[in-house]
Parts: sequence; structure tokens; C-alpha cells
Amino acid sequence: MSTAPVFSEVQKINPSAIIELFTLQLDNSLHGATTIYRFHSGSNLNANGEIVWAGNAYQRFPIQATGFAYQRGQIPRPKLIVSNALGTISAILLTVNQTTTGNDLTGATFTRIRTMAKFLDAVNFPGSSNPLGTPDPTAEFKRQVYTVDRKATETREIVEFELAGAIDMAGVRAPKRQCTRALFPSIGTFNQ
Repeated sequence: MSTAPVFSEVQKINPSAIIELFTLQLDNSLHGATTIYRFHSGSNLNANGEIVWAGNAYQRFPIQATGFAYQRGQIPRPKLIVSNALGTISAILLTVNQTTTGNDLTGATFTRIRTMAKFLDAVNFPGSSNPLGTPDPTAEFKRQVYTVDRKATETREIVEFELAGAIDMAGVRAPKRQCTRALFPSIGTFNQ
């Protein structure tokens, strides 16, 4: 991953568009599989609905992801609203819940990837040639990785999930070890 090319592109007078891609990876112990779903919420230049970046195909899927910004020192807790019009998400939830009843994708890893149109693979453009620049599978903003904390809503139209950072989950301690005076004698001592 290299952030230098994307920051250089963003600072231009007329930068190329920011492309937002998402991955959802299941955990075998929780969901019975390690399937990776790749998707995006926009449309592609060649009208087939698929964006190819770094050799991976991201399917077009109605999704709204919000709440990634840090505000007043708070760790972000993004919300993910996904269309359930075709029952796709409900089908995934049914499959996952066969392994762990009531899991509803809790514990799955959600990653937000942002790159620029200039760095997309050439197959996305007519004539398989990127007129905006040279494809670069390493040019991206810092990835934002979250864990699905819970399913907030499920209707026939949408499914809403709440995401949490690695250290913002209930019952998780950082650095996963409690510091006590028995292990670290200097804890709680103050010399004047």
C-alpha cells in the first residue's frame, strides 16, 4: 500500500474521482466459511457494474456506509445500510446463522478501501486502456478496517449493521492483558 500517489493526485487542480470499495470477510469459526465479498456502491465506466482494482472484481451493490470520521476524540462507529430488496443479505445471514445461531455477521471483518479512478485496472475502461493514468494496485488511502458489532435493523428493504474498531468492542481489552502491580511493580507508585 502506498499513500504518496493518492495524496499527490488529490492535491492537483483537477484530480480524478475517489473510488470507494468495500470488502466483507467472514470468519470460519463464527460463520462456517472464510468467504470474501467485494462490492462498491457506485457505477463503473464500462457499464457492467463491476470495478476491477488490484486484480479483484468488486460487484455493484446498493450500500450506504457513513460515520467514518473521528469526531471530538471519539473512535468512529460507522453504520452500514445495505439493500435487501433481492434478499441477498438475508440469504447470507441465513447461511451464517446455521453455523452460529443468531450471529448475523457479528465478528465479520469489514474493510473500506479508497483509491482514485486514475489507478484502476485498465479493464474498467473502453479499449482496456486507462485514459486517466497508469493503473497502480498499491495506490490507496489508508485502509479502514472494522468488525461488524451487531445487526441493528433487518427489513425487506434494508439491513443495517453497526461497525466497531478493533479496540472499541464490548469485552475487549487493550493490550488484552491486565496490568497489575504483581506483574509491573512500578504501577501505582509515584515518587516526589
